[in-house]
Amino acid sequence: MNEVSTENRDLKWKNLHKIGGTAAIIAAVLLLIEIIVFTVWPQPDTVMGYFTLLQTNNLIGLIDFYLLEAISYILFVPMFLAIYVAIKRFNESYMIIAIIFAILGISIFLATNNPFSMLSLSNQYMAATTEAQKSMILASGQAMMINTGQRAVGGFNVGFLLISIAGIMVSAVMLKSNKFGKKTAYVGILAFAISLAEYFRMILLPSSLTLLLIIAITSGILLLAWLLLVGRKLLQIGKLMDQDI
Repeated sequence: MNEVSTENRDLKWKNLHKIGGTAAIIAAVLLLIEIIVFTVWPQPDTVMGYFTLLQTNNLIGLIDFYLLEAISYILFVPMFLAIYVAIKRFNESYMIIAIIFAILGISIFLATNNPFSMLSLSNQYMAATTEAQKSMILASGQAMMINTGQRAVGGFNVGFLLISIAGIMVSAVMLKSNKFGKKTAYVGILAFAISLAEYFRMILLPSSLTLLLIIAITSGILLLAWLLLVGRKLLQIGKLMDQDI
């Protein structure tokens, strides 16, 4: 009898493992596309820049305002839940705290990232007929950019901060299990630790945009690797459960 059937005779979660694994892999693909788009079409640093880009190319403008990242964060929900079910017995207290942090982080991120609202403002700006109207719309766009506060441009997004903490906790519990392997655990710890360290560096020390991009790219590559490793393992667990039926 294999390990999965010994450790988890209740097979009702097998579909969650499959869904979580698929979600992790799709999230990795979406984040890779986002990185490529950010490289080819750098994000505007002004509201007017976003308005112009959104009118020139809606899709690129939406991606530059984190559309794919927002979708990825929705996919994080089944992924984290599947990880919780898979390894909760190794440290259920840590896993419960990690899941709470992850869900809170995802909620905050989605609440502060709405690319379609920016697209709507862009359309309103182009349709405005008076300078007063344009000024009000520009102010709304500026407030939205500040609210978004992305780390990639030196901002401080609390949502990703909480997810980084959750990721470190989950990866630490993975070290105690043989479900995901130490490689997956170490990649996760490193990826989320770099992101977490960057938040504290932004608070304490100034740095150049070049350094910010290097850190963001390094963390992003490691996160992609972790998502792929986690996704593959969750799918394998789901298939093993199928064999036990």
